[in-house]
Formats: sequence, structure tokens, C-alpha cells
Amino acid sequence: MTLIIEEEVLAQFDFDYKEIADKVINATLDFLEFPYEAEVSLTITDENGIQSINKEFREIDAPTDVLSFPMISYEYPGVFDFIDEFDELFNPETGEVMLGDIVLCYPKILAQAKDFGHSVLREYAFLIAHSMLHLLGFDHMTEEEAQVMFEKQDIILNILDIKRD
Repeated sequence: MTLIIEEEVLAQFDFDYKEIADKVINATLDFLEFPYEAEVSLTITDENGIQSINKEFREIDAPTDVLSFPMISYEYPGVFDFIDEFDELFNPETGEVMLGDIVLCYPKILAQAKDFGHSVLREYAFLIAHSMLHLLGFDHMTEEEAQVMFEKQDIILNILDIKRD
């Protein structure tokens, strides 16, 4: 698995955030039995940076905590048997499936951890797990979809023993 990290701000976490991102991404891929090697891009930015991206791509002129940009359109979430049919989904240099981009807002991670009463580590890991599920076809547009997605997030974080404080 290749993880490409771009830091637009100085993120001063009290844990190895690159290692945690790698663990959460791999745990998600393993849990969903993703059958390929994968490439994921992770950008850490500030409120202005994520607001600009949110406005450009979603026409929402406000900061948010995380944005997900999947490279694959899924007919069914977590069903990967069609991927072999599309050469353009594979990085020609590495042979890895390019899943997409995750953009995290560093100040939002800190604020939400405080607001929700859990660790910054838990909030960071939660947002990555959430975004990875989006990159793998899951969504939360309906109550049923949300329930499935949130259950999977909890399982992934429990696998990693990352719990609410």
C-alpha cells in the first residue's frame, strides 16, 4: 500500500500520524477484503484550505472536517470484482489501485476531539476510517446507509483498539 501524505500545515500531533494513517487504511482494506494493493493520498490542511476545496468541488463555502474524493464509482459498496476491467484505475508504475484522496482539516480534528470528549488520536483515526469507507463505495445519504457505514467504522477502530476515552 502506498500512502502519499501532503502537509499544507504543520500538524503537531502527539502520536505518529503517518503510522496511524497507514494502520487505519490497511485495517480498512483488510476488513473489507480489498483484493488489490492500493494507493491513497492524504492531505492535511487548515480551515481556509479545506473551505476552498469544499467550495470548488461541492459548492459549499464553509470549512469541514474531512473530504473524500474516490477515484472509483461503485455500483455496490464494498464490491470490488469489476475493478480488473478498468486499467485506468491502476497506477501504471506500481500496479496499485488508485483509491482516491482524503483531505483532513487539522484545526477541526483538534476541536472535534475536544467537543466529543475523546482523544485527538481517536478523532484522526475515525475521520480516516470514515473517508476510506467513502473511497471504497460506502456513503451515508440514507439512514440505512449511515448505519452500515458507522458500524463498519466502529469495527475498524475496535480492530485497532482505538476507542473513545
